[in-house]
Amino acid sequence: MATAESTALIDVGILFGAVALAGLIANRINQSVIPFYILVGMLLGEHVLGGVDFPALLGTDRVPHGSELALVETDFIYVGHEIGIVLLLFFLGLEFNLDRLLASKERIGKAGAVDLAINFGVGLLLGYALFGSLLPAFLTAGIVYISSSAIITKSLLDLGWIANDESDAMLGTLVFEDLFIAVYLAVATALVLGGGDVGEALGRIGVAIGFILGLLLLVYLGTEWFQRGLDTDSHEFIVLRALGITLLIAGAALSLGVSEAVAAFFVGMAFSSTDHVHDLENLLEPLRDAFAAIFFFWIGLVTDPSLFLGVAGLIAVAVIATTPTKLVSGYFGGRIYDLSERRSVRVGLGMSTRGEFSLIIASLALSGAETTLAGGVGQDIYAFAVGYVLVMSVLGTSLMQYADRIESVVVPRLEARAGTGTQAGGD
Repeated sequence: MATAESTALIDVGILFGAVALAGLIANRINQSVIPFYILVGMLLGEHVLGGVDFPALLGTDRVPHGSELALVETDFIYVGHEIGIVLLLFFLGLEFNLDRLLASKERIGKAGAVDLAINFGVGLLLGYALFGSLLPAFLTAGIVYISSSAIITKSLLDLGWIANDESDAMLGTLVFEDLFIAVYLAVATALVLGGGDVGEALGRIGVAIGFILGLLLLVYLGTEWFQRGLDTDSHEFIVLRALGITLLIAGAALSLGVSEAVAAFFVGMAFSSTDHVHDLENLLEPLRDAFAAIFFFWIGLVTDPSLFLGVAGLIAVAVIATTPTKLVSGYFGGRIYDLSERRSVRVGLGMSTRGEFSLIIASLALSGAETTLAGGVGQDIYAFAVGYVLVMSVLGTSLMQYADRIESVVVPRLEARAGTGTQAGGD
């Protein structure tokens, strides 16, 4: 007789078996695995598989209903997706140490400001046009502005772009976005859950900024401590210590209302100044990829496709309006980094993906559905954001996958318009 423990273990086995099969299919047809992880999560979830009436379809009661077969968001899946975000951003931090951050602060500031002005500005206008008031517009602006650090980092690693010149511009802009979103989420949370309480908003902002400054100080002063923490000949102890430190700090950040992803990024930066970067990359890479798969699977699992029907038009408008804005802002960001036309176009293609932070804002909108966002607006924003993220995650990874073909069409036109075939910044 099956016990709760054995059923839970079977569910985990189905999860990993499903993502492994999705990865195999993606690899066979030479596609990014990320959209396949999301789609298989959606198919196995309660909203798709759970809604299938197999007894009625097959004409027998001897088969289980889809609701008995579907996977649900268990504690393991929820915590696993959080660990996936943390490890992806930890690896981003390993690639971007504090010296590199400070050396590029002017470029990061300029490229980030262009990205913010274009995409957040368009998001405000779009949100007001779609929902008719300022708070929904503010939430929509955040949803369409913030790129997915997790998905982009995974794609950079998978495609081998992480060692290319364009990765500097992309990572720098992601740093700017992640720092901005930490403050944005504090404001948005106070406005949605606090009913517009300015004092509460300021308090949350103060906590967020204080924690980030504390992390920066830890990165600046704590290199020796992080070095000693990993000084061991045992691979087992290196993994356990790195995970312990990273997850503890990320969890503390989350408990204070600060993004765990931002915290993990800073911890990665702290470890990047030690002599153990190579060991961390080799030892933690399999864990990162396994939990990253759970993160993308989770996006699909919690996605109800039926929600999209009522907001399909809104999603289409947003995709059409905001995909070009990311392409443009990314291109200008690349030029700020003195990259060639080709690599600047690649920055724009890479930055178009939206993901985890947009889903956090969507959940926040749903939390305010009965208070500050009454009248169904909260539910509409949630449905819109989930559908938008699903489309943009697939579209963004596809744009990166086919970057060479897109560049072969776009770059010659840009060079002809500029009146030169020379390329600054090298190829």
